[in-house]
Amino acid sequence: MSGMRLEGMAAALLMPVALVALAALVACAPAPDARDQLYALFDEDWAARLVESPQFATSVGDHSRNDELADMSLEAIERRVERRRDVLRRLEEIDVSGLSAADRINARMFERQLRSSVQGFEFGGYEMPLNADSGFHMGFARMHRPMPFRTADHYDDYIARMRAIPAYFEQQQGHMRAGIERGFTLPRVTLEGYEDTISAHIVDDPQDSAFWAPFEEVPASVGEMDRERILTDAEAAITDAVVPAYQGFYDFFVGEYLPGARETIGASDLPDGQAYYADQVRWFTTLDVTPQEVHEIGLGEVARIRAEMAEVIRETGFEGSYAEFLDFLRSDPRFYPKTAQELLERAAWIAKTMDGKLPSLFATLPRVPYTVEPVPDHMAPKYTAGRYVSAPYNSTQPGIYWVNTYNLPSRPLYPLAALTLHEAVPGHHLQTALAAEMDAVPEFRRHDYLSAFGEGWALYAEYLGLEAGIYEDPYSNFGRLTYEIWRACRLVVDTGVHALGWTRQQMLDYLAENTALSLHEVTTETDRYISWPGQALAYKIGELKIRELRARAEEALGADFDVRHFHDAVLANGSVPLDILEELINAWIEEQKP
Repeated sequence: MSGMRLEGMAAALLMPVALVALAALVACAPAPDARDQLYALFDEDWAARLVESPQFATSVGDHSRNDELADMSLEAIERRVERRRDVLRRLEEIDVSGLSAADRINARMFERQLRSSVQGFEFGGYEMPLNADSGFHMGFARMHRPMPFRTADHYDDYIARMRAIPAYFEQQQGHMRAGIERGFTLPRVTLEGYEDTISAHIVDDPQDSAFWAPFEEVPASVGEMDRERILTDAEAAITDAVVPAYQGFYDFFVGEYLPGARETIGASDLPDGQAYYADQVRWFTTLDVTPQEVHEIGLGEVARIRAEMAEVIRETGFEGSYAEFLDFLRSDPRFYPKTAQELLERAAWIAKTMDGKLPSLFATLPRVPYTVEPVPDHMAPKYTAGRYVSAPYNSTQPGIYWVNTYNLPSRPLYPLAALTLHEAVPGHHLQTALAAEMDAVPEFRRHDYLSAFGEGWALYAEYLGLEAGIYEDPYSNFGRLTYEIWRACRLVVDTGVHALGWTRQQMLDYLAENTALSLHEVTTETDRYISWPGQALAYKIGELKIRELRARAEEALGADFDVRHFHDAVLANGSVPLDILEELINAWIEEQKP
């Protein structure tokens, strides 16, 4: 972070003053064990998390339990929550007032993480382990990705983990049954076709399974005898454990969950729903705001962006209304790829073009690269247009920018530049890869992700495409604006359905009337917001804060403002709540002043 470097230079120049200041600091230093107590709690909780969730341990580079899955029984969940309550109590007993600013931030973020975990349990969130486009059963199909496959033991670990899937699925189904009993389920209307994400894994030939991927190329280092045994064991594990687990989950979903899912759609209709949604709003925005306040912000942003969109429409020379222009974009073949390969190649070209622009916008870039791949077939029908999958920590794999090639007539090209900047660079890949490379932070900070920061940054990254010259014509710029207004609309429709009594049709109509999203995307996105209360608020709220802080820095620093160092300052501390980000940038501004 440039501010930290400047601070070091200033200290060197003012050494006599610094020595006097150091003596004063020593005189009023905190009790010598306050920091030790804090970091002992960090280490204790981190070690416990690795034991409690072997999948999480694998994802952060600890491969000591690669043959296990988490115990998801209610008793195990209650033990984990009680442990976190105890850690929270002990954290509150530590006087952090005299610690460094960095450690006070660490303590605040640690407390926030612990409280969220406890509150999530108290609301019964574990009874709803899926939403309209994701679920534990989808994640398992990719569980091999962060695992090493160099030795026979590595393969045996993966096979053992596959054999543990049936018990895990049974435990999750038990929680979902409890959710049915108390009315804590996904809305039935969002689940149309969802069973396809389960049936995709019910195969006759184990080699047709997504779980077979690690066995397609077993390295020579394994040895021929072990290789034959491993392949035999893998086929048996998929046939005897994986497929029956998915078949059982399919039967449960179709026979029990879908018929038992609630008819209502708003989170306020859930047990203790108003408090639950208010908690989700605070969690996903990281701010103390109400649903009504967020709704009003959204309405204001939609009006502002609509005015910008009208200007861009005039640039195209189109003569007609806003609604007619949207119909034109949704129906003209020139705006749609003819093949999946064309869509992937366009996305890759945009990404590589942006790669070349990064040095003009950032002084610090990550070491880990990324690639472009299609969304896997087994999840594509209910999935979003694109998503980023971070590289497994400390692995030899890249990050992945997923592009959804399912239903090509619903994948317009005009917003592809905005999507690419959001998911790849300078959005999610750049931000998360830099966070993984942070030094001198507790482990929980390195692997934490807060949507308001991460999604806010990614939406801000779309805006940076203007400065980088990525939007080459009015149509791609309109695509950027339709993505921005889409995120503004989320503030309106998410709060509308979960707090203000909106219907699903109101949501569909509002998105269709104000964005140029394809109608397929309008539907999938609507169901996503209904099934995942509050998450959609993070994007626009976070982006607004980052742009506010940039404007403040530009005004305060004038000719001394360097956008590269500002971006480094925003990203230097990883994923942080927006109130902490504001404190950090305010301090950075003061450091940068001559």
